[in-house]
Amino acid sequence: MAPLDWIILIVFTLLLFGIVVFFKRYTRSVADFLSANRAAGRYLVTMAEGASGLGAINLIAYFEMYYLAGFVPAFWQLMLLPAALIISTSGWVIYRYRQTRAMTLGQFFELRYGRKFRIFAGGLAFFSGIINYGIFPAVTARFFVYFCGLPQSFTIGSLEMQTYPVVMILLLSTALFFTLTGGQIVIMVTDFVQAQFVNVVLVAVLIFLVLHFNMDTVKEALQSVGGSGQSRINPFDAGEVKHFNAFYFLVNLFGAFYWTMAWQGGQAYNSSARSPHEARMGKVLAQWRTAVTTLLPIFLPIAALVVMHSADFSAQAQAASEALGAVGDAQLQKQLTTPLVIRELLPVGMLGLFATVMLASAISTDNTYMHSWGSILIQDVIVPWRGRPLNPKQHMLWLRVSILGVAIFAFVFSLFFRQTQYILLFMSLTGAIFLGGAGAAIIGGLYSRRGTTPAAFVAMITGSVIGCGGILIKQFDPAFPFDGQQMLFAAMITSLSLYIIVSLAQRRQFNLDRMLHRGEYAEMTDHPENYGQPKPRLGWHALKPGRDFNRRDRIIFYLTIGWSLSLFSAFVIITALNLHERWSDDWWFSYWKIFLGIGLVKAVIVTVWFLVGGAINLRELMDVLRHAKRNPLDDGTVSAGINRDENAPGETLNPSRQND
Repeated sequence: MAPLDWIILIVFTLLLFGIVVFFKRYTRSVADFLSANRAAGRYLVTMAEGASGLGAINLIAYFEMYYLAGFVPAFWQLMLLPAALIISTSGWVIYRYRQTRAMTLGQFFELRYGRKFRIFAGGLAFFSGIINYGIFPAVTARFFVYFCGLPQSFTIGSLEMQTYPVVMILLLSTALFFTLTGGQIVIMVTDFVQAQFVNVVLVAVLIFLVLHFNMDTVKEALQSVGGSGQSRINPFDAGEVKHFNAFYFLVNLFGAFYWTMAWQGGQAYNSSARSPHEARMGKVLAQWRTAVTTLLPIFLPIAALVVMHSADFSAQAQAASEALGAVGDAQLQKQLTTPLVIRELLPVGMLGLFATVMLASAISTDNTYMHSWGSILIQDVIVPWRGRPLNPKQHMLWLRVSILGVAIFAFVFSLFFRQTQYILLFMSLTGAIFLGGAGAAIIGGLYSRRGTTPAAFVAMITGSVIGCGGILIKQFDPAFPFDGQQMLFAAMITSLSLYIIVSLAQRRQFNLDRMLHRGEYAEMTDHPENYGQPKPRLGWHALKPGRDFNRRDRIIFYLTIGWSLSLFSAFVIITALNLHERWSDDWWFSYWKIFLGIGLVKAVIVTVWFLVGGAINLRELMDVLRHAKRNPLDDGTVSAGINRDENAPGETLNPSRQND
């Protein structure tokens, strides 16, 4: 990279450090550190959560997928729209979870299933999470070494050091400083700033690529790749493309409902919204947030694919091929193909901006994951196991030590683990350890009075056995015929079936109203929309706006529904037409040009819209935190079956619980 590119990277990093130093003053309690004192507005939550979920490793993972499969996955992803629409507009899982006032999923598990299950599930979530996170530093560090053209090693005096672990240390140390300094408040604010920066730069990069490529050249290059059944343009002629085909997205369609909020990589955002309604609206807005972040992972790999298969870009292709040849490892070459090709395309300045985007994405994911897995170990395993709460000073110290431990583990794991499959498939496989059974326990716990503790245990154990078995088999036999996505599907179906069977075998009823603070248990301060409303809205009514929606909320709500239904209707119609008579590649390429044009316009509008809304939420957050009264008992622990801060001193409550 040129000096200007390095200046851009360094200046942005210094800006983030300044934000951290400024906002650390607001972290004064355990609730601040864990959940930003539940004070965030919808735009702040959705943008920051989106940044933490994007991540440099996720971008690289999507680069792998779209370079392998072309435009095809982008079409099949449209089948997920109804799921995303129903989940966001109904507040599926997130609304009821926020009603519990739990800071972690484990706290909810203790409220619903008892302390033993909280400890077991928390330990399983922690194990699954740190194994999943274990490859993040390695993938990101290797990206920066090769993309920035850093030497493979360097010497200090007589000592020769490898560059890759040093870059890992720098990246992890930066994210660790952010996390330890201010917890969720600092993480959320820096993630929000990074998200806004990423959006602006990604729009600029997309516009540059559109202007840089001739569409006829793009079409010819894509048609030259693969044979029959391996089209990169036509989704109905791509059945022979391995891994990322229609089945992959059908599993994701089922999983969209099943594992909603189950993955705890960004668990603090589930409890950071200032009310259940703001949490629900944050999920609605997430349907728009992805306008930018879903376009770039599609079109950068497509651009790389064109460069590598078109005579018009022979010079760039040769330079990229030479760089890839120096990599050596086949799996690493797949991860670096798109970045190294793009390096040959972007001009000075824009190259630095793109590198800064990747740095921002890496930091936002690293600090969020460190915070999540470190918090879960303390909140859901150690403190419940200890049997008595910590004082605030001890609590904050233990959380910070745990987070440091997560960073150290990730560094060591990244140094020694041998990755044998695509990143997304590795994520599916490691996620199955927890996700396989967690979905059943969450949905059954929030929506059914019949769900039982034994059923939750059986579901979690089943999912973890299938997930762990898949990881071990893949390590010793990379040719094992089932990939991570297929193992995840098996874990989900088996765990859910067993949860239902075991629950129905017992005749027990749980007091959901109390756990969700509904009816006679409603709290005016935190749940005004539930006060005097003993019966929940069920069925079709759960998808409609409630009385807590104002006019602006309703406009956003119905606009989201209209947009999503329009896209899904187009998907259904196009699918039906192609089942009757297949479209030619020319037709499909025209479709992708329209897809790109609409996507770019939408991305520009959403970027401006969320920038304004997020700035307003940020100012509101600062005002709330400045005047908020901290409750030292609000620390995520459960006493007598309810949240500790809800049990007045000397008051004895009789929880309607099954067992502990």
